Amino acid sequence: MLDRNGPLKGLRVVELAGLGPGPFACMMLADMGAEVVRVARPGLKPLFGIDQKYNLYDRSRRALELNLRDPGDRDAALQLIDRAEILVEGYRPGVIERLGLGPDVLLARNPGLVIGRMTGWGQDGPLRDRAGHDIDYMAISGALWAIGPADAPPPPPQNIVADLAGGGMMMVAGVLAALTHARATGQGQVVDTCMSDGSALMMVMQYGLKAAGLGHDGARGSDILNGGAAWYRCYATKDGGYIALGAIEPQFFATLLQAIGRSDDPIFAHQYGARSQAAMHAELEAIFATKTRDEWTAILEPLDACAAPVLSMDEAPDHPHNRARGTFVETDGLVQPGTCPRFSATPGDPPTHGDAGRVSLDEVLARWDA
Repeated sequence: MLDRNGPLKGLRVVELAGLGPGPFACMMLADMGAEVVRVARPGLKPLFGIDQKYNLYDRSRRALELNLRDPGDRDAALQLIDRAEILVEGYRPGVIERLGLGPDVLLARNPGLVIGRMTGWGQDGPLRDRAGHDIDYMAISGALWAIGPADAPPPPPQNIVADLAGGGMMMVAGVLAALTHARATGQGQVVDTCMSDGSALMMVMQYGLKAAGLGHDGARGSDILNGGAAWYRCYATKDGGYIALGAIEPQFFATLLQAIGRSDDPIFAHQYGARSQAAMHAELEAIFATKTRDEWTAILEPLDACAAPVLSMDEAPDHPHNRARGTFVETDGLVQPGTCPRFSATPGDPPTHGDAGRVSLDEVLARWDA
């Protein structure tokens, strides 16, 4: 077992190994000090065929290999789950029931257990049995439609919105909320975490703006936060880099204009005017093309202009702010994001890489029965 520090130190979690958001949620729990045992089927390989060391969703916890279709291994899994406070699984609806590990069985044995179930479409609904990925779950929530320019298809925003924010982080919030209830009452429950639901929740502000008449759902790239505003978007610089502008508030916009020498330019007189955006956009494109990204960073970063350089993954760990905060850490020569959030009274330990090793059933039981 990995003896880790953090606010969740002593919390016992069993993870039925899967892909994407479930492992990400368990990574966060382990980063915060929970004792997470990752139950992986024999021979399970990371996605894309990478070495397990680089499968960073699996960091900070050890794996126990069990074939849940084998009665003996299934009994071993039950022994673990009987001693756990949280179980996380990411199979399609009905799979753990067919394995003999459904909520009715588990809660009868361990009434205070919190069962976090991660799916793309949820435990019910007409799509519940369909395959999908992040881009599909975003697609039915309104989130994907809102991203990208008006004259092109919505781009795939990696796997951040549905998998990680709408899935993994919703799972963490859900199981910890249910754990609070279980510890107070002894009553466990199922936490149905659905990535299409989570994607919709990420759009809650946008749905409010739309209801208030401030959103333009019919035209992608026309709203304040998705490219419709000249002062909230990225601009190419002389060297092919980019500067990100987010000068929404008038005082920050005024600081930006002063920095670029356009405080009295009539083009920028009406910051929020719908008819002003195209002219402001064209002017800002021309202005930012006159200097390199680093030159603009030197001018704008010290000011409250809400501007930042757009960094690559190679560059981000070396940014002075990231270095000062320890945002990235190095583990056995592998640079990766560190733990987040930070805790003042119960700081956690640095993460491992993706292969923290194996653990035996006897080792886990000896620790959890002590």
